[in-house]
Amino acid sequence: MKKISRLLAFMLLVVTFFGCDSVDNNNAPNAPRNLSVLAIDNGVEIYWDYNSEEDISHYDIYVNSTYDGNYLYIGSTTLNYFFDGDARNGEAYYYAVAAVDVYGNESALSYDVAFAIPRPDDFNEVVYDYLQFPNEAGFSFALQSVVEFNSPYTDFFFENYNGTFWINVWADTDIQDVGVTTDIYDVTSAPSTGWVELQPGENVKYLPAAINHTYVIWSNANHYAKIRISNITNERVVFDWAYQLVEGETLLKKITIPITKDKVIINRK
Repeated sequence: MKKISRLLAFMLLVVTFFGCDSVDNNNAPNAPRNLSVLAIDNGVEIYWDYNSEEDISHYDIYVNSTYDGNYLYIGSTTLNYFFDGDARNGEAYYYAVAAVDVYGNESALSYDVAFAIPRPDDFNEVVYDYLQFPNEAGFSFALQSVVEFNSPYTDFFFENYNGTFWINVWADTDIQDVGVTTDIYDVTSAPSTGWVELQPGENVKYLPAAINHTYVIWSNANHYAKIRISNITNERVVFDWAYQLVEGETLLKKITIPITKDKVIINRK
């Protein structure tokens, strides 16, 4: 079960009416709903729905390394958004949010499974046609840099073959085109099937390079990544990318699973 372990004591708000003593209302708010998270580079964005109660003062945000167990308080906000800038790439974070009313009553923690693993990403990266610029044609997710097209660290490389553009990976790497996307965040996790097959007698797998398409790559070191192409010329391709540091982890963005049964909260203060 989820439990709260507060790191900081929170001062209760005092509400006065016409000089009278404070009014105490013992009805706690409902737990916030529709919690979701967005993993980015060394950070996690957290979203939820505003509560419908009119006496909500703020929201408390908590984090833990598993869904069950002791959740640690990391901050408060009056908005339905919070940014965890202390999250680090390659580590798992489970988030929960509680609503607090003007009398200091705190709700149960949100029931959604909001799980994120921050991972490195970058935008507007460029690699060049390997037939013209072999030393700047490949990209390594592990090194997070441009490399030679035939470097042992190369995860993919770009090719302009007589005016037709290709994204290539070596035989020990997998790739697939997941189609047109709005941005790099649209693809949440790596698929389990649909990888391009190696053709007989070849040592490269390849797909047509297309603007606004996202490609998922499964490296020979068992790490998943994705690239989204934003521009192509005869000499180069421009793309955004994200790379999962955890070996074998298919999660590339976020996961939010609604939980319908109640969770008991203990050790709130």
